[in-house]
Amino acid sequence: MKTLSYLLMTTMLFIGCAKNDNPFLEAYTNEYGAPPFDKIKTEHYLPAFEEGMNRHQAEIDAIVENNEAPTFANTIEALEYSSDLLNKVSAVFFNLYSSNSNAEMEKIATEVSPKLSEHNDNLYMNEKLFVRVKTLYDSRSSLGLSAEQNRLLEDYYKGFIRSGAALNPSQKEQLRAINKALGLSEIAFGQNVLTETNAYKKVIDNKADLAGLPEGVIEAAAETATEVGMKGKWVFTTQKASFIPVLQYSENRVLRQELLMAYTQRANLNNANNNKKVINQIMKLRVQKAHLLGFESPAAFILDDTMAKTPQAVYSFLATVWKPAVARAKSEAAALQTLMTAEGKGEKLEAWDWWYYSEKLRKAKYDLDEEQLRPYFKLENVRKGVFDLASKLYGLQFKKLDKMPIYHPDVEVFEVTNADGSLIGVLYTDYFPRESKRAGAWMENITPQYKKEGKNFRPIICNVGNFTKPTAGKPSLLNMDEVETMFHEFGHALHGLLSQCTYPSQSGTNVKRDFVEMPSQIMENWCFEPLVMKSYARHYKTGEVIPDALIEKIQKAGTFNQGFTMTELLSASLLDMDYHTIKDTTVFDVNAFEKASMERYGMIPEIIVRYRSTFFNHIFTTGYSAGYYSYTWAEVLDADAYQSFVETGDIYNKERATAFRKNILEKGDSDDPMKLYRTFRGKDPNPEALLRKRGLL
Repeated sequence: MKTLSYLLMTTMLFIGCAKNDNPFLEAYTNEYGAPPFDKIKTEHYLPAFEEGMNRHQAEIDAIVENNEAPTFANTIEALEYSSDLLNKVSAVFFNLYSSNSNAEMEKIATEVSPKLSEHNDNLYMNEKLFVRVKTLYDSRSSLGLSAEQNRLLEDYYKGFIRSGAALNPSQKEQLRAINKALGLSEIAFGQNVLTETNAYKKVIDNKADLAGLPEGVIEAAAETATEVGMKGKWVFTTQKASFIPVLQYSENRVLRQELLMAYTQRANLNNANNNKKVINQIMKLRVQKAHLLGFESPAAFILDDTMAKTPQAVYSFLATVWKPAVARAKSEAAALQTLMTAEGKGEKLEAWDWWYYSEKLRKAKYDLDEEQLRPYFKLENVRKGVFDLASKLYGLQFKKLDKMPIYHPDVEVFEVTNADGSLIGVLYTDYFPRESKRAGAWMENITPQYKKEGKNFRPIICNVGNFTKPTAGKPSLLNMDEVETMFHEFGHALHGLLSQCTYPSQSGTNVKRDFVEMPSQIMENWCFEPLVMKSYARHYKTGEVIPDALIEKIQKAGTFNQGFTMTELLSASLLDMDYHTIKDTTVFDVNAFEKASMERYGMIPEIIVRYRSTFFNHIFTTGYSAGYYSYTWAEVLDADAYQSFVETGDIYNKERATAFRKNILEKGDSDDPMKLYRTFRGKDPNPEALLRKRGLL
């Protein structure tokens, strides 16, 4: 069972409906059960939320008022299959709130958050309902339940306990107040980050300041300038697709510094969008909630329901990777400083120099310039490569659907089927940045997979990104990080699409937070394999397959700059843990807290933590609180799992792929994740697989 903030901000889950001509009130008539995005208007949401909550409450009342003794069917399954309308509207609203928002949507989110919080609390603090659940839980060994049913019952019981069902009346009221305030604070945090991201625009009016930048980057900046009414100039933003190429290639050191600082100072400028006070409020509330529920810190509470179980286990794991990562980063920094010193400018390596001199060093060591690769990474070709990989591994087929309703012109829709033509689900892709979309990349459910009354309801999944946009003269040409991100997010999509679970709360990506990244990250292992690259990496002009010589350079440079990459990643994980092991509600200086955290672990000054506190959406809005370590833990699993393919001598090995599909992708949270992994792999994961993959051994 999930907390309200997780339901609000992470639509890998579900909830949705409401009034006369309101499309949420009617059954979706699309053959795939897709929402009629072309008919949904902003004014439909609030009435649909209200009606959805009313209907759900009536369903809960019916369960509670049932005079029959509680059974798994009349209590647990009745709860599990309730709230159709609320699920319906929530899925659409929170998907679009992340990917196509506006001021009206922000107002609705602020208005509906406390209402959903209250509705959630009314469910989990319903004493009579809890009695029915507890009665079943206490007698579970005699109910003859399947493993899947038993896990669902245990999850519901634990969900009630973690939501305050066992608290006394006074404590329950405190928790209700905390939940409402938390929901609003987390929404405010995200809105501040989006506002700050959209507000910054670096205007260049002298082309000489663009020295070193690839022509495609200059062209994109010119088009951005035209879009914002500054035709004839060049505009850069704090979207990664805009400013990262500047860090990599600009000879203008001042410009590099300005753009990196603009990105890292978002919501930290003591203006109306300041998130430092919001962070204090969020952490105060999270500490209070943890204490109410009997835990010493938010991390202790959160991790109790994960594979890791305790903060100590997470810190111990991170330490094993942090030490070799920082050691490698220091040697990388020394190499970059040598390169700078050789230029005779007397400059010291700073954070805004790392990307620029790394590109120079990569060119010198491997004769590889990432801009050489972009022409071979046309977005549509990379996506086709992702689809082809899924076809080779799992027999999936993809057909573009041109007449499906969509919520933005950038969106494309695909039918996904098995080799025999049976429906797997529907995939929406939405890849380009815009002011209405938050930064980053993610996968979301529009509808989940589940089974009911003999029917297997197939999912509708959305992959969202902020990749390099096409220009008037060129299609979208991705960099290596964007290619890897597309493979990653498609891994999440496969986890949702291939699900074969009975119950919606167990299906797809509704797994433990520190397991959810494993099915996505394993896909990254394939993306730069020579065989796979030859399936998608074709020159956008000539159609020429990427040359073997270029592939060889990519392979040789495979572990280049991994000290930087891992140090940046792990520092964010450690910062997250430090926040969530706070045990009191004392007001603190956010910047000082972050600085002390990084100094404690020996973070080198030439690297900035991947997410500064004031824009760390993962841990303050989207459900990764005390969970950012999951990316690294999942990499242990994915590296070890991929090794099982490599060991066969065939990276497309059908037997291994079938085992992965049956034991991981189809199972969702229907069983313990480590048990599922052991069944697939035949043994426990080997942590050395991660260090070997990253070249850190």
